[in-house]
Amino acid sequence: MSQHSPALLDELAWRGLLYQHTDGLAEALARGPVSGYCGFDPTAASLHVGSLVPVMALVHLQRAGHRPVALVGGGTGMIGDPSGKTAERQLLTPDKVEENVRGIAGQLERFLDFSGRRGALMRNNADWLLDRGLISFLRDVGKHFTVNYLLQKEAVQSRLGTEAGISYTEFSYVLLQAYDFLELFRRDGVTLQLGGSDQWGNITAGTTLVRKVEGAEVHALTLPLVTNASGRKFGKSEAGQNVWLDPELTSPYQFYQFWINTDDRDVPTYLRYFTLLAREDVETLERAARDHPERREAQRALAHDVTARVHGEEAARAAAEVSGLLFGKADPSSLSPAALEMLRAEVPFAEVPAPTLQESSVETAAIDGGTVRPPDGAALDVVELVVAAKLAPSRGAAKRLLEQGGVSVNGRRLSAADRQVGLDVLLPGRHLLLRKGGREYVLVHVGER
Repeated sequence: MSQHSPALLDELAWRGLLYQHTDGLAEALARGPVSGYCGFDPTAASLHVGSLVPVMALVHLQRAGHRPVALVGGGTGMIGDPSGKTAERQLLTPDKVEENVRGIAGQLERFLDFSGRRGALMRNNADWLLDRGLISFLRDVGKHFTVNYLLQKEAVQSRLGTEAGISYTEFSYVLLQAYDFLELFRRDGVTLQLGGSDQWGNITAGTTLVRKVEGAEVHALTLPLVTNASGRKFGKSEAGQNVWLDPELTSPYQFYQFWINTDDRDVPTYLRYFTLLAREDVETLERAARDHPERREAQRALAHDVTARVHGEEAARAAAEVSGLLFGKADPSSLSPAALEMLRAEVPFAEVPAPTLQESSVETAAIDGGTVRPPDGAALDVVELVVAAKLAPSRGAAKRLLEQGGVSVNGRRLSAADRQVGLDVLLPGRHLLLRKGGREYVLVHVGER
């Protein structure tokens, strides 16, 4: 089974995902398949894009022939990990923690294969922490750690000098995480824990506990914390909002746009971290980004790959169509029904009734240049459309906007002579896409007669 070591560690290394690991890990991996786990803190009902680094590490672990174990912290989430925090976390209610656990577990199932004898495992540390008695925990776990040892941990050190300090509750967190490693070793034969580089202290506490209690050799592997070239915290949109994996919190289109807006300087790193593209494909995209950055070929490949993995192939294709329309020169008539449905959630939306023959009079058509009417004689008055879509406050303002060439319908710029549009130009689902100027869009649904 010697192929497992280079397949995993070499893959992580060239992708830049290997930060540090314990001595002897390569030899342990070479001896055969191992089970490795990573914990996910249920502080929210969804993972965010920053969580994708450890998720992808588990994916690579499984692809290399090992067994990934995804641990959701239903127990530790009641306490909160102090790592990387400058103040005490807000404690969550048990019901909220359980709700968050369910959401995160469902998202992890999109990335890992849980089928078969060597399929991935999902675990929740509430199963062994919530009913654990304090006295027995202190006797069985606490006695293996001195206060001096715990004070040396970075998460504790960083808080000791602050005004907020650190509570005994959060000070104890490292013991709980260490105990997770021991429980997973006993239950599932887990001998490797993965996590962010800020987790090294917590993880090595776990390796220490397993060694002292079970006399076994287990290992730690940490991953880099993600940064971006602009100095902005990774995982935030340009508006400063978290980018979540849950489509109810961050829509698939907004998710796609987060990746398509990646800085040219960050694309090589993100292609390695967040996709499963082969090395030669990544290097080809890197050259494209370097030689022709204006084409944004690498960003499109990155956005499609990650969006398809998180939200599905159809959502990724629809997001690309909508992006091409709103920020490129795509023809609205080429939009798929799925893209139109997605667009409806991303731009203002208006409903108008179907026109009647009387509403689209011959007199109006003649005055405005004799616009050709479809066979049934009904057409939509553009001035009325612009007002209904709130692109102009009045009919007079809408007429002036039309006369100035400021109105487009389905990508075609109109003039004063184009006062009416026929129903034969409707997009799928009886839609029209109005645009005012260069970027102000409204999707209009025309009712049935």
